[in-house]
Amino acid sequence: MLSSRGLHRVRPRSVNGLTRTSFRMPIQVVQTLQRSNHSSSSGLSGIKRMATSSLSSVSKMSSPAGTRSFSGYGPPPGGHSNLDDNNEDTPFDFTERNYREIDVILAKYPDNYKASAIIPLLDMAQRQNGNYLTLSAMNKVAKICEVAPMQVYEVATFYTMFNKQKVGKYFIQLCGTTPCMICGSNTIRKTIEDHLGIKNGETTKDGLFTLLEVECLGACVNAPMVQINDDFYEKLTEETTIEVLEACKAGKPPPMSKWGSRNMNGQLSCEGPMGKTSLHTVPVGEAVSKQCRDLEPKVDPQTIKDAMYY
Repeated sequence: MLSSRGLHRVRPRSVNGLTRTSFRMPIQVVQTLQRSNHSSSSGLSGIKRMATSSLSSVSKMSSPAGTRSFSGYGPPPGGHSNLDDNNEDTPFDFTERNYREIDVILAKYPDNYKASAIIPLLDMAQRQNGNYLTLSAMNKVAKICEVAPMQVYEVATFYTMFNKQKVGKYFIQLCGTTPCMICGSNTIRKTIEDHLGIKNGETTKDGLFTLLEVECLGACVNAPMVQINDDFYEKLTEETTIEVLEACKAGKPPPMSKWGSRNMNGQLSCEGPMGKTSLHTVPVGEAVSKQCRDLEPKVDPQTIKDAMYY
């Protein structure tokens, strides 16, 4: 099958009972294969040259010099480095409380769709395991969901929310995308690095902090900001950044506001410096009731965290 990018899609096929993943092959290689009838030595040499050239081109396109890598924390996708405390024999099992929660999660899906629970179970395993996933934890999830371990590895290596290496007790993810960068994220990063004595991607010697620059975290209106574990700290300055770090060192990170984040300049949510300037009253009337619905009162963020086993 041909694609618009000049690639030939090779369909999956079963080999010894296993389904091989589909892949794309440059159309020039396919044409060379066809011309050579799979036998000519000169044709095979041409295939080798073209395949090598194609792979080289893909490698150069995917890793241009000077680009930043945000999702590469840990081994390359699909890779694993055996460590003394992270290998196939490392003990891992869910707690009794978490097993009860797993029963609740699995009950949401038909018996033949247990794979749908991979993401919530990986999240639970990561939280139980000190905010990172070991190989044995992923294997346990695969066993519970009745899927091949590779299916779990694929999910864990695709989503950057899953950590395949140990991170600090306070995992600082610094947004470095355009709005935050314009508003001073580089200064905030330098402040964190200087105050903690670490660089991007490193963990402090006491295991308390890990710093990682990431792409957009969705709080552009309150840039610059960081996410520490599950919590957003926004509208940061050099001084308030150090304030947050020192509070975490003392084991008392600043609590979230009723909106589920914390602006470090005293601002509430994403209101401007002039405060609320419109929508002071709730619209009423038949026309409004047809277009709008009443929202439930705001829930305390801590209540949500408790319910989600944070």
